[in-house]
Amino acid sequence: MSSGEETTEVPRTRGHELTARDVTVAYDGTDVVHQVAITLRPGQVTALVGPNGSGKSTLLRTVARLQRPRTATLTLAEQGQSGEGNGENAAAVDGLALTAREFARRVALLTQGRPTPGGLTVRDVVEFGRYPYRSRWTRADAGGADAVRRALALTDLTDLAERGAEHLSGGQLQRVWLASCLAQETGVLLLDEPTTYLDLRYQVELLDLMRDLADDHGIAVGVVLHDLDQAATVADRITLLRAGRIIADGDPVDVLTAERLTATYGIRIDVDTDPLTGRLRTRAIGRHHARTGRLSTTS
Repeated sequence: MSSGEETTEVPRTRGHELTARDVTVAYDGTDVVHQVAITLRPGQVTALVGPNGSGKSTLLRTVARLQRPRTATLTLAEQGQSGEGNGENAAAVDGLALTAREFARRVALLTQGRPTPGGLTVRDVVEFGRYPYRSRWTRADAGGADAVRRALALTDLTDLAERGAEHLSGGQLQRVWLASCLAQETGVLLLDEPTTYLDLRYQVELLDLMRDLADDHGIAVGVVLHDLDQAATVADRITLLRAGRIIADGDPVDVLTAERLTATYGIRIDVDTDPLTGRLRTRAIGRHHARTGRLSTTS
């Protein structure tokens, strides 16, 4: 996440295509996600957006096997070595049948609200990401030191590596947990509202990093975002959810329409194109905007 000219090599991974079908999740006997299907493809960023309670995080956690579904199928197909561009997939495997360690070598998840670890350095926490590569009897991990070094550099944490994690700000700690996920060296990276607690600079650099991981290294990235403009900026594909169902799924320009967003969020949302970037730009119109004339009332 460094903004300088020097770049840091990302570990070469094998991209995985992750497909989840017929995902139904219930809380206390009530379905909150209803027969949803989603595919995360190597080299693409897929953003899950929608109002609070729409099932975004529940779906992501289910795909990551942290939430038990009522029904679901989950498959992983390994693509050729990232950067080769051959696009050939090996036979798909049942993601629900893999052991926890086998699954963790393919899929990493950055969850919301991870705890503040006490008595550990930043490097110690990042090393947690190497657990799928170590047996329960030994800490031997031939590629571990290099993977941790790269993850620290990517998240601009090298200078903080020996600092106690309990002394970090919320934004710094978020970057530490992200570095732990990167050290896991998986073909699928899932992030649940990763820009929370980050200041503006690190929000932008995190979005850039997601794009780099997809574009340059073939990783399939799935991310839950509340900010529609961030989703439009970073995503190849957007999945819009409401009340546990997919309302629309596809290219950002097709999904993020004013009519659809207004109906989904229950508030007027205008959509236009930023003249500087050429990307979609959304704007929610509240009562005070209309009353004071701060924004136009054109539909």
